[in-house]
Amino acid sequence: MEKVTAPVGDIREYKNELRSKCKQLRTGMSAEVKADKDRKIFERVVSSGAYRDTDIVLTYVSTAIEVDTMAIIEQAFADKKRVAVPRCIDGTRDMEFYFIKSMDDLEKGTFGVLEPAPEKCVKAYAFEKALCIVPGLSFDMKGYRLGYGKGYYDRFLSAHPRLVKMGLCYCSCTCNELIHGRFDVCADMLATEKYLRKCSNQSKTEQGRTDKTDGKKGR
Repeated sequence: MEKVTAPVGDIREYKNELRSKCKQLRTGMSAEVKADKDRKIFERVVSSGAYRDTDIVLTYVSTAIEVDTMAIIEQAFADKKRVAVPRCIDGTRDMEFYFIKSMDDLEKGTFGVLEPAPEKCVKAYAFEKALCIVPGLSFDMKGYRLGYGKGYYDRFLSAHPRLVKMGLCYCSCTCNELIHGRFDVCADMLATEKYLRKCSNQSKTEQGRTDKTDGKKGR
């Protein structure tokens, strides 16, 4: 994807422009092309060491324009792993994860996204060595992500730094470098239809090269 030039002093306009471009790229995919890309990403995820070595998978429940996670969830069930999915807390920008045992434990929640029904599920508290599948409209090679602008994942990931974080994205929506804010959290690895790669570690100098005008977090 071509690099979008950020307006001086305002990272929000840059992010909104990039969100629009990524959404257009995704909605422009045919069902057949999307299904093929989703299958390849699924295969890379479940054959990875990060997936193999964990007993707990935290994952989003995908919507129509996101990389599909339904197959990952079903495979995790088949592999006897514990699966937890997020539920947004009403009136806040925070979310909690609940363990589910089947898709029947889900109900339509915030923003029309399927979420765990609290009365059917157990809240997840311990995330030691858990793999967290992270959504994003775009990712760069350092693991920075462009979310939906609500801040749920950045808040959660900041509170649980020991999680192994794997971003899922289509190659057409990745870029070499995203302009990011000081609250943005990097993924440890990135899975696309073409590759699974570890994201480059940052030095303190690199971490300081962010636009400090961005006080918002993205989903």
